[in-house]
Amino acid sequence: MKAIKWIYQYIKEYKLKMFLGLFAVVICSALNMINPYMSGFIVDKIINGGQKNLLLPVLLLMIFTTIIKTVIRYFYQLNFEKISQAVIFNIRDKMYSYLQNQDFYFFDSTRTGDIMTRMTADIDAVRHFIAWVIYNIFDNVLIFLFAIITMFTINVKFTFIMLSITPFTAFFAYKLSKTVKGSFAAIRHQFSKLNTVVEENISGNRVVKAFTQEDYEIKKFSKVNSGYKEKNLQASKIWEKYLPILDSLASILVLVLILIGGIMVINKNLTLGELITFNSLIWAINNPLRMAGWLINDVQRFAASGEKIMEFMIEKPRIKNALKTTKKDKIEGYVEFRDVTFSYGDEPVLKNINLKVNPGEKVAIIGPTGSGKSSLISLICRFYDCTSGEIFIDGINIKDLDIVKLRQNISIAMQDIFLFSDTIEGNISYAVPDAPISDITWVSKIAGAHNFIENMPEGYETIVGERGVGLSGGQKQRIALARALIKNPSILILDDTTSSVDVETEHEIQNTLNSYFKNKTTFIIAHRISSVKDADKILVLKDGEIVEEGNHKELINKKGYYYKTFINQLGDFNREEAV
Repeated sequence: MKAIKWIYQYIKEYKLKMFLGLFAVVICSALNMINPYMSGFIVDKIINGGQKNLLLPVLLLMIFTTIIKTVIRYFYQLNFEKISQAVIFNIRDKMYSYLQNQDFYFFDSTRTGDIMTRMTADIDAVRHFIAWVIYNIFDNVLIFLFAIITMFTINVKFTFIMLSITPFTAFFAYKLSKTVKGSFAAIRHQFSKLNTVVEENISGNRVVKAFTQEDYEIKKFSKVNSGYKEKNLQASKIWEKYLPILDSLASILVLVLILIGGIMVINKNLTLGELITFNSLIWAINNPLRMAGWLINDVQRFAASGEKIMEFMIEKPRIKNALKTTKKDKIEGYVEFRDVTFSYGDEPVLKNINLKVNPGEKVAIIGPTGSGKSSLISLICRFYDCTSGEIFIDGINIKDLDIVKLRQNISIAMQDIFLFSDTIEGNISYAVPDAPISDITWVSKIAGAHNFIENMPEGYETIVGERGVGLSGGQKQRIALARALIKNPSILILDDTTSSVDVETEHEIQNTLNSYFKNKTTFIIAHRISSVKDADKILVLKDGEIVEEGNHKELINKKGYYYKTFINQLGDFNREEAV
């Protein structure tokens, strides 16, 4: 089983503790044979045999055995729980580290609910396997074997009669194992869908409320929830098919014991004490047979979850460093695109982009929605690789640059703003955790955020709600802008950063930003002409192609898309000023 081989890589670090734990299980399983044997001994030797002087020592031995078993069981169960927590800690840490090293391709194609299922429910199934299933398999097998050995020492013929049913039990247990595996894989897949629906609903609750789609969301959840219920019912039907058979076979053992054992006692082929010992050991045969079904259930759950975690950790990121990379601590900011084409799947988003940007130059990108503006800047950060063509940073192919060093020199204020559940200070200093408050205040002033932050109850120590709940769109944009500025990068990317602020505030921010832009290569994506007209170079993207290029005056004179956008936004009365 793949999952067993996989988990062994983590368990082997604790093999001494595992060995000691399993050795304790052996001792405990062996001790379980003493009291049943002594029960028969009391009847044959003490009650019927008249050796009353042995009663107290035998009773003390049985009490002592019970106490020792309890103590040993406590310690080995605690031992396995500690091992499971240590292993799960390592796996969870490794999974999270793996998640941080994944690229945008992974997150684009993997549902959040699926990731959450693997990080929670699947991890817990692995923990349960280590903490409970392993030693229970060992314990039940040993008890079964020790019981058979004890029975053989008493009466070989009767033992063979008692064991005649076990092959049937083993057969049905095997059939259950094979049948139920697919059901558990289907259950965890449906649970992943359930997680996705809940996560999307919580994240998009404002949209749900705004469009009064509560009933629709309830129906959507009910549909997925119903699917989850059906998958569990399908698994239950399999259980209900096989478990009664396993239980019946276990019950038949009791009937065999009473019927055959009674006859053998009457015929004096078996003593009453030996029959009592067999009766006391019947649980050691029955219980493992009953537990076989439950353990198969848990092993299959572990297998389904373990294989999903393995798949999760085997998938390699497509964006990764070359074998030999150039590590530039400081990038000058020269950016060049040579015949760059980029596609999401089979759909081209950027086509034959050729572009040269000098260090310290300010480049604005404008165009209709879906023209490829955000995709272009994603390539500069190497969130994705271009489908064809080449991108150069400071004359070095971007694929030959160390990814961490590259991104340390780039700062981006994204269009899709995400703020953490932290203080405003913590959100702004996210990229530079040890930034002094003076720097945080400075970039906040540049971003036009300082005044409204100071007016908050706790100022910079104010806790921001999840995803910035409680802040206006403009406030979130300005905090995100300050977060981008504090890195003091060589390349600064502003993706529609001031779209939610009023024109007057935007003008103030632009004035303070102008001094900050010096010696920084800056890319500005915007829809407002007022945000881009002062750029050294303006690119107009349409259908993934650069259709216009130049400064503000040059593009106005071309009377193309830029000119029409300018007229629509500022009106004819500004036309003469523009030219």
